[in-house]
Amino acid sequence: MDLQHWQAQFENWLKSHHQYQDAAHDLCHFRRVWATAQKLAVDEDVDMLVILTACYFHDIVSLAKNHPQRQQSSMLAAEETRRLLCEEFAQFPAEKIEPVCHAIAAHSFSAQITPLTAEAKIVQDADRMEALGAIGLARVFAVSGALGVALFDGEDPFAQHRPLDDKRYALDHFQTKLLKLPQTMQTAKGKQLAQHNARFLVEFMAKLSAELAGENEGIDHNVIDAFSSADCARGPKPM
Repeated sequence: MDLQHWQAQFENWLKSHHQYQDAAHDLCHFRRVWATAQKLAVDEDVDMLVILTACYFHDIVSLAKNHPQRQQSSMLAAEETRRLLCEEFAQFPAEKIEPVCHAIAAHSFSAQITPLTAEAKIVQDADRMEALGAIGLARVFAVSGALGVALFDGEDPFAQHRPLDDKRYALDHFQTKLLKLPQTMQTAKGKQLAQHNARFLVEFMAKLSAELAGENEGIDHNVIDAFSSADCARGPKPM
């Protein structure tokens, strides 16, 4: 059975059986992760069925960001995927189930599980790309809004004089996690794409800073300098 067959099987099952936690973890998210994974897998000797399956089921269990068991989410998703592949997809190759489950368990940022296979590394990178660029920008505010988190601290939006707190302010999440993601990418292609899309987030921050200062036609170059990609892993320079 080819990949298109399995993709159709997975999509049909998800449409009929799975209720999505939020707009950031819906079927379109699974499709985008799979599309990115295919780009990362070009010229790589990997099992594409393992990657496809992990992309479509990595968030089959997705606990909210503020859930007390959030760190267990990817492991719960791996266990649920194992059950589903055995019970709902009887013709799925048994020898591929464990590699799929490892890729799912290791995809999560919060779980801190090291991906040990090329397939798991590609799935992790493809999923993390969703947190960057225009899609990442949309997702972070969608999820934060659903949790009742404020857009930013109006007095100190970039946390220059206070501790970062992304449980209170969505914009803080850029510094606590998103701008650090390029340094966590497992593949060379993934790191290159992540750096490119992280720059988009910095440009958004620079535009936001300018608008907050009453300048609607330009950007704040101090923000660009402070949050340049080379410094993201260490934290911003003073603005």
